[in-house]
Amino acid sequence: MKTIKASDLRDSNVLKHYRIVRRWACRNYGIKDADLELLLFLDCQGFFSKKDFKLDTYAYSWDNNRFSRLLKEGWIVLWRRGNKSDSKGSLYKVSLKTTQLLTRVYRILTGEEDIPSSARQNVIKSKAYTDRMLQVAIKRINNDKER
Repeated sequence: MKTIKASDLRDSNVLKHYRIVRRWACRNYGIKDADLELLLFLDCQGFFSKKDFKLDTYAYSWDNNRFSRLLKEGWIVLWRRGNKSDSKGSLYKVSLKTTQLLTRVYRILTGEEDIPSSARQNVIKSKAYTDRMLQVAIKRINNDKER
C-alpha cells in the first residue's frame, strides 16, 4: 500500500470542499452527517460484526437505532448469517447503495464529477437561507477547476 504524506493530501485539495459535498450528499440521500461518516469508516473496514459496529460508533453522536435503521434502509447488508453451532457470529458489510454513494462523493471531491445543480436533479429547492447559501457554494465548487 502506498503511503500518503500530509503534504500530498494537502496538495491534492481533495478535502477542500468536503463540508459542502457532505452536506449535499446528506440532503440528497436523506441520511445524517454522522451516518455518512460512519459509512465512510465501515467501507474501509470491509466486514464487521454488530459488536464491531457498536464499538466503532462510540465517537459518533448517540443514536440507539442507528444499526437497525441503516440495515432497514439498505445502507448495510447481512453478508453471513451467524451459526450458533460453531459460534461464528453474523457479519455485515456496506451495501452496493453505500458503495455507489461513496464513489460519487469521492468523484465529486476529486473533480471527476460536478454536483448536480439543475432544477430537475437538485433536491435543495427550498427558499430557506441555508439552502440558498448551499446552492451558491455548490455553484462555486462546480466552477472550481483546481479541485
